Amino acid sequence: MKYIGAHVSASGGVENAPVNAHEIGATAFALFTKNQRQWISAPLSKKSIDLFKERCNELGYKPNQILPHDSYLINLGHPEKEGLDKSRAAFLDEMQRCEQLGLDRLNFHPGSHLTKVSIDECLRTISESINFVLDKTKGVIAVIENTAGQGSNLGHTFEQIAQIIYHVEDKQRVGVCIDTCHSFAAGYNLSTTEGFTETFRNFEKTVGIQYLKGMHLNGAKKDLNSRVDRHDSIEQGTLGTEVFKLIMKDPRFEDMPLILETPNEEIWKEEIELLKSYVLPR
Repeated sequence: MKYIGAHVSASGGVENAPVNAHEIGATAFALFTKNQRQWISAPLSKKSIDLFKERCNELGYKPNQILPHDSYLINLGHPEKEGLDKSRAAFLDEMQRCEQLGLDRLNFHPGSHLTKVSIDECLRTISESINFVLDKTKGVIAVIENTAGQGSNLGHTFEQIAQIIYHVEDKQRVGVCIDTCHSFAAGYNLSTTEGFTETFRNFEKTVGIQYLKGMHLNGAKKDLNSRVDRHDSIEQGTLGTEVFKLIMKDPRFEDMPLILETPNEEIWKEEIELLKSYVLPR
């Protein structure tokens, strides 16, 4: 079963996210469990937690259809102690929120070296950050999102992601989210059938398909290997639609959240219907 949705608003409380997803015909959704622009937010209330679970149950959303995203402020590879400690504390809070909500995965951008340490040192720090948080939580998978490689951001090659996973102690609680725009911007040519086949052959060999726990389905505004993270709508931009048709027909991407982060939320409903149409045989 293909679970297709979008990163919906949780404004007014996390309990509103499943309702917002249902309204656009989504069978999956992503959300922020706190304000993504703040380091510290008020704890989730019992009322919000209970309502979130109740609405997910009523509307048919199970944990494997939901991909929460952490704050963009967090840098688990921060080269300085103060920034690293702050990031680890914030990530722990995010994982604990997922625990409270009964969710089984949390998507995050791995981190940046800020040109102050080596790539290898930063990758090891990210792994240590994941170990730190997994040791203090249970049941939630830390899902590494591949990046476009913009600036000093790491995680833009499958080799870097594999290196992070290698040093994570609990391999059952680490996963990967592949973003189509980020992959294309990082140099993986998903725009053709041949490029798509080679990219996922590479992923399976380097990382392992068993680690894939979700995908972000985004068009790209910039060219292949631009290293610029700019999302576009499914039928616009430089990536084309072939990659989305291939994903929708490929059994490797069943039973996980496939999430739109395309820029025009007014057409999310139409984009979801378009993606669903690709599942059906022509």
